[in-house]
Formats: sequence, structure tokens, C-alpha cells
Amino acid sequence: MKDLTTLKTAIVHEWLSTYAGSERVVESLTNIWQDSPVYTLVDFLSKEERRIILKNKIPVTSFVQKLPFAEKHFRNYLLFFPFAIEQFDLSAFDVIISSSHAVAKGALTNSNQLHICYCHTPIRYAWDLYHQYLKEANLERGIKGLFAKRILHYIRIWDSSTANRPDYYIANSRHIAKRIRRIYNRESAVIYPPVDIDKFDLDTSKENYYLTVSRMVPYKKIDLIVEAFSEMPDKKLVVVGDGPEMLKIKSKASPNTEILGYQSFATLKRLMQKAKAFVFTAEEDFGIVVVEAMACGTPVIAWNSGGTTETIVDGQTGMFFNEQSVSSLTEAVKKFEQCENKFDPSVIRAHSKQYSREVFENSIKNFVDEKIEIHFSKTKRN
Repeated sequence: MKDLTTLKTAIVHEWLSTYAGSERVVESLTNIWQDSPVYTLVDFLSKEERRIILKNKIPVTSFVQKLPFAEKHFRNYLLFFPFAIEQFDLSAFDVIISSSHAVAKGALTNSNQLHICYCHTPIRYAWDLYHQYLKEANLERGIKGLFAKRILHYIRIWDSSTANRPDYYIANSRHIAKRIRRIYNRESAVIYPPVDIDKFDLDTSKENYYLTVSRMVPYKKIDLIVEAFSEMPDKKLVVVGDGPEMLKIKSKASPNTEILGYQSFATLKRLMQKAKAFVFTAEEDFGIVVVEAMACGTPVIAWNSGGTTETIVDGQTGMFFNEQSVSSLTEAVKKFEQCENKFDPSVIRAHSKQYSREVFENSIKNFVDEKIEIHFSKTKRN
């Protein structure tokens, strides 16, 4: 039997280009397994991002890193991603932990190795968001559209065929566990992703405005929020974020809406602390920003769909609206104002702590340690 204290572990992640939700998971993985190398298709992190996520380690990258214009347009090489992830030689490691929202779960391992996949989601634009992606990218027709559809068809076939490569799946929410079961026909444990609760502070003194924070992309439905508040001119809305839909959203904004664009973390935190409520209209796999708002003691008004249904306690830490529509949201805001005094910021803050980075790291380490014990005891018997 292997000496479990000397097992070698590797971490595999799709790409490192910014500090977003999946990179926070990698940050925790490198906190736990500090000596483990990181394998990724491309690395275009800033020096500061690399310090936080990788502890200044240089990851092992694929040939995609050196392709023309990869730094800004590496996603255009999607067709090569399955082949690229399979080129990583992981044979020197006993345990592989993949952080996967596209192809990382398809890394090649052998029967003596233990592969645990933390799955943020099966690849969205090949499965659940396929038609939405084609529509938003204007790829529903024409030669480019046909080419895109063929690529995504190939990705779906490859993704399905590699569903059994991990020994175990961890889903980042029950919402994603259901998607993993439907697409991969695999069961998964649920461990919610890390939220830096301690970076946000409780503030019980709220001001008279609503807040939303998001990238300006279609599925976030920020235009819906702006349209809803244009019908409620007596209520102030503050919008933080930037992206390709910025001009469209600005064109729909009424005088009671303030669109701030990108803001520093200090400004963002202050806005979250002081908002009377945070508004959220997207279907997210988990929804880190929702938990960050609750960490400030701020209640959340959210669409009743996706991962946020698991983190918000209706009537205690926030409230839901049932349709992704202007009328449903405006009704929810008016209902909130009728009972806003019953939302206790201290209770909301306390609820958020179960999603902390410390809880995540303890949970995932315990899960991996347990599966190591099971896997390598089986290896000995075999």
C-alpha cells in the first residue's frame, strides 16, 4: 500500500486569465496543497493575480499559450481544448484534482491514480446555453454559424465520452449536481465554493438605494433590472460593472438609475454595506456576489432559479420573484418595501458564514482525504 503521507498531487484547471469564481477555487486548492503543480491551458494572470491564486508558482501550460493572439482571444481555439488538455502528462502523480467548467475533467489518468473533479458546471455553451450562445453571438445562420455548431457538436460528444474519467465529482451547488446527473449520468457531492466573507463587514445602517453588481453580458439580465426601476421613479438604483452591454443598458436607464461602471473593491464593499437590498436576476450556478452582499448584512431580491435558491432563505435573508420579467421584479421590490424592517442584518451576516473560504477548504480537504483512503486501500487489495 502506498504511504499516504507521500502522495503526489497535481491541480488541473482550464485557463487562468482573470480572478473570477473558478479561480477562487484554485486559490483554495493551492492553499491546501501548497506543493502541488498547477496545469492549465493558458496563463495570462497579472503578477498580483498570480501571487494570490498560485502563490507565485508558474503553472504548466499547453501549446494553446503560444498560439497567435492567444492572450486576448484564446477562447477562439475551443476546438483544440480537448486535445490540449489530454497532452498533459500527469503520470507522475497519485492524485489529480481538476477544477472544471469546460475541459479540465477530461485530463488523462490511469486506474492507479485518483481523479477528483470539482465541477463548476458542465460546459455551458455546449449544453444548457447552446441556443442562447448562438443567438447572442449571431451564429444562428451562415457559414460561421455552421462552423460553430459543428465545433460545439464535437465538444458535446467529447464531453460525454470523458464523463467517466474522474473517479468522483464534487458539484458547486445542488443545481449543478442535477445538471451533472442529467448530462454525465454521474452522482456528485455538493461543496459550495469559497466566498471571502471576512473581506466584507456587517453594516446595520442602510441607505435608500438598491444595488446590483454584474458583468454587462446578456444572461445577467441587467437590462431587466434597469427597465424595472424606470417604472419605479421614486426608487434609486445603483449599477456597478462593465461589459459589452454597457451602452445598451445605459440607453434604458432613467434618471433614478446611477450606472457607475467598474469600481474598486473598497467602493464596491461600501455600496454593498449601505444598500437597502441587492437585486439579482440571473440564473447562476452558485452566485458568489449574492453571498458577498449577505456578508454585509444586505438582503437580496433574486429570481427564484439556479444556485441562489440554495443560499437565500426566503423571508429571512432575502426574497424571491418567480418570473424573469419586469412586472415580477417590480412587484417583488414593492413587496420588499412593505416588510423590509423584518430583515435583520446580523442574521443575514451570520447566515453567510457557512459559505466561507475556511468552510470550503475544510470540506474539500476532508472529502479528498476520505477518497484517498478508500482508493488506495482498494489499490492494495487489487
